[in-house]
Amino acid sequence: MSFPLLEPVGTVPDTNGNPLADLLHAPGQHVLCARWYGNLTGREVMRVAQEYLKVEATLHYPLLLNDKSQATGDWSEAMDWLEYEWLPQAMGNGLRAVAYVFSPDMHNQLASLTFFERVRQHMPIQMFYDVPSAWQWLRTQPRPLHKPPPTSDAA
Repeated sequence: MSFPLLEPVGTVPDTNGNPLADLLHAPGQHVLCARWYGNLTGREVMRVAQEYLKVEATLHYPLLLNDKSQATGDWSEAMDWLEYEWLPQAMGNGLRAVAYVFSPDMHNQLASLTFFERVRQHMPIQMFYDVPSAWQWLRTQPRPLHKPPPTSDAA
């Protein structure tokens, strides 16, 4: 199976300048990818999620590959914010499906399962243990024919 070429969008650093996540995209596939690193906290997950929203507001990609295979940590304190703040904004910007690659860390997996349960009420989301399987599933997801119109919520 071949993977699309991922082009860098940017890196979100932690407070010490170490990478928390790389944001990448596959323009031909309309996929945005978040590749996470390190021991994550709720605050750090929210920081990366806010950067994702900025990118999604411009690109309007319907598909997200959320790769936490290189991350650890319990970020469950961010769960309500992710469900009630981040998810509606991401969906408003065009997000329609999420492929989620598990971390090998048990604490991260528990938070991931909670996130999965909350998101699946609103859109297709599937959990994976490896990136190739996640890409394969994303390829089966529908893509809109055009970008959603910009919202007039700007202040």
